[in-house]
Amino acid sequence: MNSNYINAEKAIEIYTGNDLGLTYTADYSLFKVWVPTAFTVSLVLYNTGGNGTETVNYGDRDSGRIVNMQRQEGGVWQARFSGDLKGKYYMYRAVFEDGTIKEAADPYAKAVSANGIRSAIVDLRGTDPEAWVLDSSPALPHPADAVIYELHVRDFSSSEDSGMLHKGKFKAFTEFGLRDSAGHALGIDHLKELGITHVHLLPVFDFQTINELGADSGKGAEPFFTEYNWGYDPQHYNVPEGSYSTNPSDPGTRIREMKEMVQALHSKGISVIMDVVYNHTYSVEKGPFQPLVPDYFYRHDYNGRLSNGSGVGNELATERPMVRKYIKDSLAYWASEYHLDGFRFDLMGLMDSVTMRELTEELRLEINPNLLIYGEPWTGGDSPLATKTLKGVQKGKGYAVFNDNFRSAIKGDSDGWGKGFVTGEYDKEGAVASGIKGAIHEFTDSPVETVNYVTAHDNLNLWDKVLATQGLRQAAKLPELENGRLKNGGVVEAAVADADPYFAVDRQDILGDEIVRRSLLANGIILTSQGIPFLQAGDEFLRSKYGDHNSYRSPDAINAIRWENKAKFLPVFEYYKGLIALRRNHPAFRLHGRQEIERSLEFLRCEGGVVSYLLKNNAGGDVWNNIVVIFNANPGPISHKLPETDSCWNIVVDHTSAGTDAFRTVQGAEVELEGLSMMILYDKYGQPEPRSKIIEIHYERPDGDYRGWNLWMWGTGIQDGQCDFRQMENGHAVARIEVLPETASVGYILRLNDWEEKDGAADRFIDCSGSQELVKVTIRERLQENSGGKDDPLQLTS
Repeated sequence: MNSNYINAEKAIEIYTGNDLGLTYTADYSLFKVWVPTAFTVSLVLYNTGGNGTETVNYGDRDSGRIVNMQRQEGGVWQARFSGDLKGKYYMYRAVFEDGTIKEAADPYAKAVSANGIRSAIVDLRGTDPEAWVLDSSPALPHPADAVIYELHVRDFSSSEDSGMLHKGKFKAFTEFGLRDSAGHALGIDHLKELGITHVHLLPVFDFQTINELGADSGKGAEPFFTEYNWGYDPQHYNVPEGSYSTNPSDPGTRIREMKEMVQALHSKGISVIMDVVYNHTYSVEKGPFQPLVPDYFYRHDYNGRLSNGSGVGNELATERPMVRKYIKDSLAYWASEYHLDGFRFDLMGLMDSVTMRELTEELRLEINPNLLIYGEPWTGGDSPLATKTLKGVQKGKGYAVFNDNFRSAIKGDSDGWGKGFVTGEYDKEGAVASGIKGAIHEFTDSPVETVNYVTAHDNLNLWDKVLATQGLRQAAKLPELENGRLKNGGVVEAAVADADPYFAVDRQDILGDEIVRRSLLANGIILTSQGIPFLQAGDEFLRSKYGDHNSYRSPDAINAIRWENKAKFLPVFEYYKGLIALRRNHPAFRLHGRQEIERSLEFLRCEGGVVSYLLKNNAGGDVWNNIVVIFNANPGPISHKLPETDSCWNIVVDHTSAGTDAFRTVQGAEVELEGLSMMILYDKYGQPEPRSKIIEIHYERPDGDYRGWNLWMWGTGIQDGQCDFRQMENGHAVARIEVLPETASVGYILRLNDWEEKDGAADRFIDCSGSQELVKVTIRERLQENSGGKDDPLQLTS
């Protein structure tokens, strides 16, 4: 069933309903599964989860009750079972024409037994924490306002010094009020204090390589089980990971505890982003799709073999209708059931561009208009996919991509000795400047299409990378690891205890240390650049992973966040906190559009290890008239000319401190910066005009189908180009457009996707010349062209 099956793909029935999987009520349960090529399909009901650890009241064996399913249109098989099945388990058993019999879990399962062996029947409303209906996402007025913090659930709490009771679990995020012996906030209160807006969680869906029942369960000998994993090995896409639960044998507990984690973060004003892996599965034959729909869910090369653009043996064929539908359904479920605030796509280059465009549009329009969506615009190898989502494809499409160009310019390569701007390499200034501008003259149309970062979970983390570039790995006695083990044998924990990543740091002058300064300079650039900043957990107190560049299966000794470092390196934490507060309080660092950046940001110097720029004329409506930002990557001090001003320059950031309040002033035309440092100055407070006024556009279509429709705008003065409808109100699609306050008229065209169709043939204009800050406009579908123009009463109602 390979190449011939693939060639027959177009003949496979497609289902468009939104009810695949289990629909549970106390009176009945409805099961629907898409198995278009099976001869027959049965539902098998079980009393146990299949782990061999449960006891069965009526006997020693749970052989299952077989219920025949009926074939429906669209390749769907259906069974309706009367009575309350809560607490039971189920599987699907498919028989194919060649006599092959496969029993598999429900690909749409929302709950499973331990280690994902069987699908579970739960009442989802019974998994809701107290006051869950009142939980809501923190406000995100604009994507540029986000500050993302990438975090692994287990890393957060597994260290003995974390002070958390539920180490390695979702519930660790619900432990409030934790302090170290010096009174410094730990855990979730630390995140609040730091000031980040979003926690990006490495995969929290059910993944395959962790034994959820523990090493003594009798399953630990299976070769694919490990004690730790990042989670990029999907098993059940719509179920939380059981090893993060306090009771993985109870299917409802993991669901409730993940919701409690989200609720706790929301209560602190922190949004939650879920790392999703729809580009591959850990296993094919034992994966969630292959047993029931052979070969359909996987992409193949021109010889009929599984393509391997993921680097782990397979790729999901996202371009196929039912794969695309599965991904959309899965994301919609997570966003609605778990109140998630965004998604990060692993190896997004393997996601076809149509799927990415459609899911972004539909999730925002139907569930949450403020969802943050971004991903990796690359692959892990060659792929036959023609429509890869690579850098540049995201232009105007409402989602962002990681800026690896900026990353490399700042630090150098990811795992080796290679240097960048902050680690000692010259001639990187131009690439750094491009990143500072949000890559708007490189691969973006808007600054919020780039996620700016220096390091993430992959590769060397920031502290270890800077050590490597300075030739200090051996002096720090960092061990050599591979696949979670020491290359030369031995005990990892002992090697970690022997290492000293901070051997050179003078605890009496922490901010004077060269490695500390290079680290602060790297993320200082990130936190003051246009776009969406992204930090790796622990950078704010110099986290080390002991030189392990690929710690996906390394023990806690490598991966755990050591909370004692907060007290040890408190000046570093305070510096990060100050930079984040600066960004969040001053819109000049969070400009919304390409035109706004081009008007407001001017480079002053870009050579010789120095990059500096001016944010001018109350950029973005900032209360500071003019802001100068200077980065000095030279080991020694420099003098820098300042623009003319009729006031003094007030310093809010230098090598000693970062924040929003001036702590010293500069009189005259020059300022001196110490080596490996940054400086931010402003001249005076002003009374800026309003940043913008808003045009709220309501689009009415009699057919009610708004899929793919968007606006093409010009003359806004902030961000021209594609503008998506972001929410539904009273059956209409609504978009909000920012324009400069003095704007009298903006032009627009209504189009389907990328000019596949237009609603009306002529350019149209919206009169916004009045003084009101909000202009509401209704656009009604126009099947035939009339007079056109901004005075057409059939077209616009203000």
